[in-house]
Amino acid sequence: MTPTTLRALDLNLLKVFDVVMAERSLTRAAHLLSITQPAVSNSLRRLREALADELLVRKGRTLEPTPRAQELWPAVRDMLQRLQNALAPQVFDPATASTTFVLTMADATAAELMPPLVELITAHAPGLSLRVVPLTTRDPRRLLDEGHADLAIGNFPAVMSDLTARAQAGESVSYLHHRLFQGEYVCVMRRGHPLAKGPLTLKRYCEARHMLVSFSGRAHGFIDEALAAMGRSRRVVLTVNQFFTAGKIVAHSDLLTVLPRHFVNVTGFADQLVLRELPVAPPTIQVDALWHQRQNSSSAHTWLRMQVVSLAAQAFARP
Repeated sequence: MTPTTLRALDLNLLKVFDVVMAERSLTRAAHLLSITQPAVSNSLRRLREALADELLVRKGRTLEPTPRAQELWPAVRDMLQRLQNALAPQVFDPATASTTFVLTMADATAAELMPPLVELITAHAPGLSLRVVPLTTRDPRRLLDEGHADLAIGNFPAVMSDLTARAQAGESVSYLHHRLFQGEYVCVMRRGHPLAKGPLTLKRYCEARHMLVSFSGRAHGFIDEALAAMGRSRRVVLTVNQFFTAGKIVAHSDLLTVLPRHFVNVTGFADQLVLRELPVAPPTIQVDALWHQRQNSSSAHTWLRMQVVSLAAQAFARP
């Protein structure tokens, strides 16, 4: 079969493909494109014939992309964004903008950044909308790649190491980042806990019952890895996927947990908790903003990043 070339392909088909991939619905895609649903179906049919692939297959009420569609979509979205920026570069005016941004972050980070960000947007960009989705992974690149999030904020040590190694090797890197702040983890327990007085030795720590904040649900984290390297272990009896939930449970139980120190002060119940230094050396919390390079030239995205960077600097400059 002769390979498909741009000369033989109607670029409007790629625009339809991009919207359908994002919405996974012909009806919603037709609404956004201001065309009829049969027109969307016809465009998909022509693209399927040109590429010799089903691209999207109906599964129940949604459309599920084929591996070929998943492989193709990031390149199509990147190309369309670059073309749009070249043909009609937009100057973002926050006072009149009606853009929607999707951010992904853990609740500990959201508790610090979202209140001042909402206040800023209310005052300076009242037409702007924000969607914050839970961060369920330490590697959000797929979310950014597939357009499910515009900006990821969190502690991504493996991602940062990988991006740095690729850049140093001269490889092309599709993601950009900005360091927002550094923090540290501490052991947290309720006031009146038997371990709240006296030294928190390694022995006493390992003999206690523990709760782990785990995005993946695995009952094994960096503390367990550090303990294993010392030939020790602890008993994790509960895992949760939110720092706030962990703090509330600890405040009313004899479980120990590990939380970012900066988060405790914004829980609203810090007076119910006792913070102790961990008996093992925890990694430093490096919180970064991460985004796909196709967003880098967007004036709207640039404005958002600048606000996040500024607010993070203010929030974490506080003692």
